[in-house]
Amino acid sequence: MGTVILPTPTAWPLVLSLGITLLLAGLLTNWFISVLGVVLIVPSTIGWFRDVLPHERHENVPVHIKDEPISTRRVNVVRIPISEDQRKVLPYETYTIMAGVKGGIAGGIAMIVPAALYGLVRYHSIWYSVNLLAAGGFVSWGNASDAFLSSFHLQGLLAASVIHIVTSLLVGLLYGAMLPMFPWKPIFTAGFVAPFLWTGILYSALGVISPILDQRIDWLWFILSQIAFGLVCGFVVNLQVRVRTAQFRALPFTVRAGLEGAHKKDENEEDE
Repeated sequence: MGTVILPTPTAWPLVLSLGITLLLAGLLTNWFISVLGVVLIVPSTIGWFRDVLPHERHENVPVHIKDEPISTRRVNVVRIPISEDQRKVLPYETYTIMAGVKGGIAGGIAMIVPAALYGLVRYHSIWYSVNLLAAGGFVSWGNASDAFLSSFHLQGLLAASVIHIVTSLLVGLLYGAMLPMFPWKPIFTAGFVAPFLWTGILYSALGVISPILDQRIDWLWFILSQIAFGLVCGFVVNLQVRVRTAQFRALPFTVRAGLEGAHKKDENEEDE
């Protein structure tokens, strides 16, 4: 039997996290809960610092050393053959981060058109869609009237702009990572498959994310805006120059050089 030196267990991080949670919860409920959070934060911070500063506390933990024989019934190593199917999971080429950023910006601009048309056709105002998107960040706008959402509000414009820009950039980066996996029909995937997928996910979760948007959203116009985003974003991303991945660099030089004889040799080996 031997011993191993390990850091001494401490419960202060759990107490500190509980105190921070109560402090933030009190901002939405009652100030007394925030006071209770501060009462937990102060001693837990001091106690945690004393456990790690100026030197971290350690303790000797006894261990029992036992030799365990390792055996296997397999006699051969199973190897995954390299084929065109594997390229869909590990592409030879991919897009840079800037490709996703450019696609997200272009798709976000295109998405504004159907959203503005929806506001004009339904409520005779281009600001309705803007304020409806911003309402997810303002609790006081939960019961806002159509007239209020149809008027201009600088606060709503700024909030909706931040939400729209951040979401467009994140989805654009996702498109940049996803499109190389579908090299044959990237526009179909980006313009129709992915938008219907996002719509299905939002349909089930929008009631939690933004109740007011869930109550007033028009799903037909939402899908049209998603398709507009996907088509433009996928088109812009697909125009960008791809970079070689590690899988491509691991191929033989003859294959990376594109020599025709190398491909014929590989095809003959597969036929055999």
